[in-house]
Amino acid sequence: MKRFLSSIAVAAAIAVFAARQSRVQAQAPTDPHSALVTTYCVGCHSVRLKTGGLALEGLSLQTPADNADIWEKILRKLRGHQMPPPGSPQPSQKDADSFTVWMENTLDANANKGPKAGYVPIQRLNRTEYAASVKALVGVDVDAKEVLPQDIQVEGFDNIAAALSVSPAFLDQYVTAARHVARLAVGNPNPRVSSAKYPIAAYQNPDDPLPLGTRGGIRFKHNFPADGEYRITITNLGVVPYSNALENENTVVISIDGKVVFRKSIGGMADLSLADRLAGTGRSEIMERFSKIPVQVKAGVRDVVVAFVDRSHVETGELLEKLQPYAGTTGGAANPDRMADLRDGVEVAGPFNPTGVSKTPSRALIFVCDPKGTAEEPACARRIAENLARRAFRRPVTTEDMNRILPFYDGARKQGGTFDQGIEQVVAAVLVSPQFLYRSIQGPALTDLELASRLSFFLWSTGPDEELLRLAGANGLTKPGVIEKQVRRMLADPKASSLVTSFAMKWLNLTNLDQVIPDPALFPGFNEQMRHDFLMETQEFVSSIFSDDRSVTELLTAEYTFVNDRLAKLYGIPGVRGSQFRKVTEIPKERWGLLGKAAILLRTSYGDRTSPVLRGAWVLDKLNGTPPTPPPPDTATDLSQKAGEAPKTVRARLEQHRAKASCQMCHGVIDPTGLALENFDAIGQWRTIDSQANLPIDAKTVLPTGVAIDGVTELRAQLAAHPETFARTVTERLMMYAVNRQLEYFDMPQIRAIVRASAKDNYKLSSLILGIVNSDAFRKQGAEK
Repeated sequence: MKRFLSSIAVAAAIAVFAARQSRVQAQAPTDPHSALVTTYCVGCHSVRLKTGGLALEGLSLQTPADNADIWEKILRKLRGHQMPPPGSPQPSQKDADSFTVWMENTLDANANKGPKAGYVPIQRLNRTEYAASVKALVGVDVDAKEVLPQDIQVEGFDNIAAALSVSPAFLDQYVTAARHVARLAVGNPNPRVSSAKYPIAAYQNPDDPLPLGTRGGIRFKHNFPADGEYRITITNLGVVPYSNALENENTVVISIDGKVVFRKSIGGMADLSLADRLAGTGRSEIMERFSKIPVQVKAGVRDVVVAFVDRSHVETGELLEKLQPYAGTTGGAANPDRMADLRDGVEVAGPFNPTGVSKTPSRALIFVCDPKGTAEEPACARRIAENLARRAFRRPVTTEDMNRILPFYDGARKQGGTFDQGIEQVVAAVLVSPQFLYRSIQGPALTDLELASRLSFFLWSTGPDEELLRLAGANGLTKPGVIEKQVRRMLADPKASSLVTSFAMKWLNLTNLDQVIPDPALFPGFNEQMRHDFLMETQEFVSSIFSDDRSVTELLTAEYTFVNDRLAKLYGIPGVRGSQFRKVTEIPKERWGLLGKAAILLRTSYGDRTSPVLRGAWVLDKLNGTPPTPPPPDTATDLSQKAGEAPKTVRARLEQHRAKASCQMCHGVIDPTGLALENFDAIGQWRTIDSQANLPIDAKTVLPTGVAIDGVTELRAQLAAHPETFARTVTERLMMYAVNRQLEYFDMPQIRAIVRASAKDNYKLSSLILGIVNSDAFRKQGAEK
């Protein structure tokens, strides 16, 4: 009975709505834009109903700039087909597009009535910027994840000023990090003997492969604090205790910064006989050759490689690789007993008999003078402090600055410290200074120095270099043509790779890929190495487009990718050997552009299944710039197979879930896009059959635009058919990243102007960046709210 009454109530509500729509349509104005709003919007967004807190009734279309904030929100909803919601009467795509173009042009023409820029509060360097700045300043590599806590993310970005607050505990971590960095940078001519262990599992880094001609080893960077003798111990070789691996002679080499410092053979008949005759004693005797190996090393952070000279024992490793799916051939993976390798790691101890500290790269950055005697030391200390502070504070140094810094040097010397120990205190003091840790904008228009800092942190994630600082100090950065020249110079610098790692990977929501853990029972071939490969492919792919200054629309359409042997097997790309990534152009069409990248497909899945909802929302947000409304907190998202029911495809389970009218309002926008990607499983493998339901995959769908498509290639074609939409999305995200704040309604006319202007350059990255750098949003500071 209750269900019957409920059905009557729903029917009555529909009848009332239909009657209201009929009256509205009958009263619709003759002006097509007013008619669209009255016909399709005011019914829900009246003063009485005010659905979603929005009332359009009474808003004048004659002066839309007076309510630009409201109309910008409506435009985004209209472009994303979220207004009117699915299930409600819809305007034709032609009418919707006509209204959107008219409203955007009207708002852009009247943009001078509103603010030109938002307010950015004082902001702390995030941990990525801190690490990059320390490296540029004193040449020390800092693992920011180890020394500083995770920064708060806003829309994926961790450089938004309002979120970069500081607690007392945070300051303690900065002080500790500064002291550690200062010790490493200055060095110690008489350090205590210490040792460091580098486990093989932690330091086999595919991003930094072993030198050609070597195998089965380890590569790492070690800080040698002083010149002197160091002793290297290989803690366990793969030939011991497995005596049959001694049948073949292998050569162990140790190189430091590319120079071989040790070379010795292991294995062969003599070693095999020794192990057979003396058992454990004989094997220990063999290992002694590789224990406490003395090498002379100059101070500094050095690249150390311990490996075997490569020698093939079989014609191909293909059969061995098949024993362990997706495993590479480096190190111990799928390693036959007759091949030597490292099983544990390497230990470095020292220095023994230190002879001082050479001029390391860090000392070269710090010690801009070398006092010849005690009398010259104060002046040299001041010169060092001034140079260091100028680069760290990103501006000329004042007398007040020096009065705060030099007492740290004087204090160390008064306590009996050496000149170097005094400078170490100066370095630490500079690194914890608010002038280094914070950035701020003082007036309504950025000064040249403020502009230099904003530009440098935008493109490099670190402070200005000498050329940029010199130009800004002379007020030359804002002269005609200068900033364009600097942007192009900076984009050509290797430091611009931060646009990939700090901007693009965060925009695409790939920095937390480890949050998805595929079910090992369903995906037995997946491992952490594959996760790394997924990230590396996308990073290399984006980098190729950014570094070559290509059109950003090629992120959607590029017909190549970067793979190694493991990823090539997953993708079905033949002829790829080895763990190194390389560009391949003969790839299946489904792998073109971002939509074919395994990292994105994994990130938008759950551990046990695909998610058309996550994938559809990702495309709408990251590629279309029209993020769907977040679901209510109590929304059911469980699509698990029901006990006792025959297995269903994810599509069938989703259609059952969204049968409710309340669910259809959002899912009707999101799901069609995500369903086009269903041929990819949860780890990005191509499939035609749902393995759990044993049914064919159906990737046919109808987009909210009314266009019917079948699968990823046709979805990509639809996205690529509107390059200005994707270019606008990229520009919005770049602008937010550049100005360190969330965008507001008054930023949108500037975004659209940048996109229109860059169309003549086919939306090249540099064109978008120059548009941002020359905008009021970038060069001005709004009033504090």
